[in-house]
Amino acid sequence: MQAVVPHDERESADQRWMLDWIDAGHPLFRTAKPATPHRHLAVYAALLDEAAGTLMLVDHAKAKAWLMPGGHVDPDEDPRVTVVRELDEELKIAPPFHPRFGSAPFFLTVTETRPPHPHTDVTMWFVFSASQQQEIVPDPAEFSACRWFALDDAQAWVGEFDPQMFRFMAKLTSALELAPVS
Repeated sequence: MQAVVPHDERESADQRWMLDWIDAGHPLFRTAKPATPHRHLAVYAALLDEAAGTLMLVDHAKAKAWLMPGGHVDPDEDPRVTVVRELDEELKIAPPFHPRFGSAPFFLTVTETRPPHPHTDVTMWFVFSASQQQEIVPDPAEFSACRWFALDDAQAWVGEFDPQMFRFMAKLTSALELAPVS
């Protein structure tokens, strides 16, 4: 987490909070569903088709929002292992980490989730190389749809998203040297 270069003041504050939380010895992992302890580590997998300029999101059945695939880090599990495991479980894919961003987290957030079981997700966002042409088999118990969103098409980004999605998009498009979606 220390290697992440924050994109904005909010990410910088979230990074400081995360490091202090870890250093304080608080429990890091969810031990009981839906939200015990109240704060726990989670991961997101940003599936980027750089050639097409798109990002794949899933319509999460429980959250009722377009999110990236991902999930909660199991006790004593390396978050890099978690994000790869979640891609296999949720979409039946094993893409490589994006060569430009590597296997380290690209973006960090601390976000209060919505009811009915609000809790704090301490989330590491990883970027993977993907292709719109690859076969994706979404878990129907988790997702009602999968969709590729154009990075440069503001019209496509209508609906419910993770509350930090547009900050992530600003950082990603800046790193890719693209105009941000507004």
